[in-house]
Amino acid sequence: MSSEPSIFFADANERQGSFLRRTFVVGGLTVLGVTALVGRLGQLQVVQAQEYATLATQNQFNFRLVPPPRGLIKDRNGVVVAGNRPSFRVLIVRDETKDLDQTLDLLGRLLPDTMERRRAIIRDVNAARKFMPVPVKSDLSWEEFAKVNQYANELPGVMVDMNEARYYPFGGAFAHVVGYVAKVSDRDVKAIRDAGKDPPEMLFNPAFRIGKQGIEKALDEDLRGVAGGNRVEVDARGRVVAEDVGGSRPAVPGAEVVLTLDADVQNRALEVMGDESGSCVVMDVRNGDILCMVSSPSFDPNLFVSGVPTRIYRALADYERKPLLDKALGGTFPPGSTFKPTTALALLAAGVDPEIKVVCNGAWRTGNRVQRCWGRHGAQNMHDAIKNSCDVYFYAMCNRAGVDRIRDTARELGFEHTFDIGIANQKKGLLPSTEWKARTFPRDPVWHPGETTSVAIGQGAITVNALQLAVMTSRLANAKKALQPRLIKSVGGVDRPSGAEAPDLPFKPEHLQLVRGGMIAVANDRSGTAYRQSQLGLGDLQMAGKTGTAQSRDYGSGPRKSDIWALKDHNLFVAFAPIDEPRYAVAVIIEHGGKGGATAGAPRAREVMRTVLLKDPDMRARIERPPPPEPTGPPESDDIVAGAAPPPPEIAEPDPAPRPRAPRTGPRPYYSEDPR
Repeated sequence: MSSEPSIFFADANERQGSFLRRTFVVGGLTVLGVTALVGRLGQLQVVQAQEYATLATQNQFNFRLVPPPRGLIKDRNGVVVAGNRPSFRVLIVRDETKDLDQTLDLLGRLLPDTMERRRAIIRDVNAARKFMPVPVKSDLSWEEFAKVNQYANELPGVMVDMNEARYYPFGGAFAHVVGYVAKVSDRDVKAIRDAGKDPPEMLFNPAFRIGKQGIEKALDEDLRGVAGGNRVEVDARGRVVAEDVGGSRPAVPGAEVVLTLDADVQNRALEVMGDESGSCVVMDVRNGDILCMVSSPSFDPNLFVSGVPTRIYRALADYERKPLLDKALGGTFPPGSTFKPTTALALLAAGVDPEIKVVCNGAWRTGNRVQRCWGRHGAQNMHDAIKNSCDVYFYAMCNRAGVDRIRDTARELGFEHTFDIGIANQKKGLLPSTEWKARTFPRDPVWHPGETTSVAIGQGAITVNALQLAVMTSRLANAKKALQPRLIKSVGGVDRPSGAEAPDLPFKPEHLQLVRGGMIAVANDRSGTAYRQSQLGLGDLQMAGKTGTAQSRDYGSGPRKSDIWALKDHNLFVAFAPIDEPRYAVAVIIEHGGKGGATAGAPRAREVMRTVLLKDPDMRARIERPPPPEPTGPPESDDIVAGAAPPPPEIAEPDPAPRPRAPRTGPRPYYSEDPR
């Protein structure tokens, strides 16, 4: 009997169960994966579709900032003194060049002067942001522009375009007051961050320029405008392949700034200054408008727009007459005899009788010191002392007012002040006082009478600038208001306050009239110190003035005169016109001009004043008016002189006795003053 084979399913069932379990696990995981994938695709395509569409568009398109046209700066008559002009330029995009050195080599053969700036170009290119065009050279000639375009295929990453560059049509005439623009430096960015602000993105554009001096710096944010942007399509590497004109945003030009300056007067002032070092300021005595503010010698601000070469900058910086310094605001000098009207007002405020006479024999003794006058004037009252610029009169009388009263009077006239005219870098100057002496010289804190004599004639420690002299003259001419100077007429069409909105002067009208009478005599009495140099030759229009010579050193026992420029005296002149209806005031300082105020300062002030008066329609009509008919009867008197005071009573003033004086360690006073 054959036996039946036996079949055992234990192993088979185990294998089948294991297979089924794996199938279920893999299938489950597959289903979960497919479900997750479908869910994610649904989320991307339905829920987040708009978000990723926006990101994709942003990757395809981007904005490139376009610097806005800088705002125009105009004079009071609408003449552009700082504008923009078209300029061809070459740019390099670092990320689009195959080999920067090779590109610069070829570019150097086309534009040889770029080789001189090669290191600076490489530094700028490497510092620029990704795909940011960096200017290599501006102001290309047409030949250079055509040459670069001709070899464009061999210059990957190099492009040529046209932009607007800052332009100063009058060159040096407005260089100090308007200033200039230049590239943004790391120091500029740091200053903005130190002020707690975020630097605008526009500042990192290598082609952008900001104001560095004068009005350009003071009103830089107003003049900048708002940057625009070109919407461009880029490839995966960020290179531009097309421009979306419809998506671009135009730049908004900067605000227009109108100054109170007059371009004709400004140019004439720089012209008459010639090669001299100094400054000239003209003000309207009715409202405080500054018509002219020139510093000489000057420089061409156009050199700084594209970057001034080092050798030219060093030549300007090292020149002894300092063309880069704004002498109208930042240059301080002793005022010399132009300060005597201020001293006269202080004497009058102290109750000094203006008819008292002092006999000038050419010198005055104070203690053991002899202080000299520039001449021998004989008996002088206050009017004569101003007319003849007699030092001895002010030596003798000044201590009746005292240095502190003189200082207070000077401050009321505008000295030792900085004015809110919109630009900085103003020097206050110095008006010495008893408090200043005690603080500055603790070893010799006592103020001595001999120090007042120096201050009284505008010497010693006293220093002023040309703007302050013009303010003083304007306030004397106005005789009512403590005028404030105004330089900026409007910004963006919004007017700035007038300088006539000021408090009244704290002086008696008769005192102001007496001082003005002395200044009228200076320029119109034949014996005045500036008679010949002050004749305007404009009909019946006359000018009042005051000369001044200020020592630049202590002569000691050495000679007064010197042929060395830096050792010569400073030469000053202040004036207002017309004398019967004052409208304009002028102050001129000639640094190391030598001789006297009537030789260098007065002729230049006269020429500038002539320009101002001839531009005034009212004054021009008065000049062109036919003269009145000559009288038919005999003249009333042959002795009347324009600007002369009536003969005063003879009141003798005896010479003061010498006074003992303690040794001193303060600054030595100056000993003489030549106003001629």
